[in-house]
Amino acid sequence: MALPISIPLFPLPNVVLFPNVFLPLHIFETRYRAMVADALAGDRIIGMALLQPGYQSDYEGRPPVYPVGTAGVITHTEALPDGRFNIVLRGIEKFRTLEEDASRPYRLARIEPLPELTREVEREAVRDQRRKLEAALKTTLEQG
Repeated sequence: MALPISIPLFPLPNVVLFPNVFLPLHIFETRYRAMVADALAGDRIIGMALLQPGYQSDYEGRPPVYPVGTAGVITHTEALPDGRFNIVLRGIEKFRTLEEDASRPYRLARIEPLPELTREVEREAVRDQRRKLEAALKTTLEQG
């Protein structure tokens, strides 16, 4: 799935999304309810960005975020009667924020995708090590 050139940003202080990982989120702030509604009406993509330290003094505004985040696609959604949402994002690709657009109540960023540069040989080695780790964990859990 190719990322669009512009995506909404959902900044949080202590949540990071990784590619191929699912992240459940409860959306309750008015600006982020609008963000989710717009995403659901469009390509369903939201970028997760980590807030930089000191965000508390400007939380209601647009405090600084780290420039690299991960885009996710909304795979599941539950619209609640009071306008809140429960959603699940699946991380799809890292991105770098190039600039922000302040035309909406939520943050919108022009981005550039940051594709993984891992070669297939390295990915296979990681998969092999993961299989070994999973087998070791299974053995440990069965013995304990």
